[in-house]
Amino acid sequence: MKYCIGEFSTILGITKDTLRLYEKHQIVEPAKDDHNSYRYYNDLDARNLLMSRWYRSMGIPLPEVAELMKHASVERVNHEIARSREQLEEEIRRKTMLLDKMNQIEQEIGALDAELFQCRIKQRPGWYRLKQTVNNRLLKNERMNRLVNQWMDCLPFAFFSFRIEEEELLTDSLKNWKHSWGLTLMEEDVQKLGIEFDDQVEYIPPTKCLSAVIVKSQSSPITKETLGFMFEELTSLGYQVTGDIVGRIIMNEQERGKKRSYLEVNISI
Repeated sequence: MKYCIGEFSTILGITKDTLRLYEKHQIVEPAKDDHNSYRYYNDLDARNLLMSRWYRSMGIPLPEVAELMKHASVERVNHEIARSREQLEEEIRRKTMLLDKMNQIEQEIGALDAELFQCRIKQRPGWYRLKQTVNNRLLKNERMNRLVNQWMDCLPFAFFSFRIEEEELLTDSLKNWKHSWGLTLMEEDVQKLGIEFDDQVEYIPPTKCLSAVIVKSQSSPITKETLGFMFEELTSLGYQVTGDIVGRIIMNEQERGKKRSYLEVNISI
């Protein structure tokens, strides 16, 4: 039996545009009236179309579906389904990681008020980091740009961190500390995401540290005075600074014209 495109699309529950797309890939090949160029489909076209939609429902790309419709051995069909399943499993793994990270971020932001200016001892994990600035001036580096583009695709696992090196802490406390900013990934996330490295990447090893969350104006620098409460806590606990100060932006806030940053600060001890 013959069906015009409107009737055929209604019976099968698909759009005319989808029919034309499948025709373009030669999955269906309707007969054409030489007088008016109308397309007419038959019952075999319906079976071919439904089978191709079955393949597509499993995420098999349309070009591969078109090939399956021409050469659909048992082995080839099973291979394409297995390949699509592996891609889906990887997508689910990534989405599960993203969901876990979003839950973590939500909890962290929800606890900001309670955590603000409260010191605690913790083990900071290892970080991999791209040094992108000297103070607040961006560095120009073509190789770095390539890595930045790659790491930006890792958001929200990637975060923006600062680093104040240990020797800088010994300078005149009235001066602003020299520092650097850069995209950063935790060591465990690097392994999960399969990130590649080169010599542009810094490794900041895990260490015991005194950690606190602070809030400050986005335009104001981080100084010894800013972290005075943390150094007082170090003295009272009998600890000494044994390495760099590193930290990260948790979030930025803009309210009533004021821009503030919530930062996690970690002093190696």
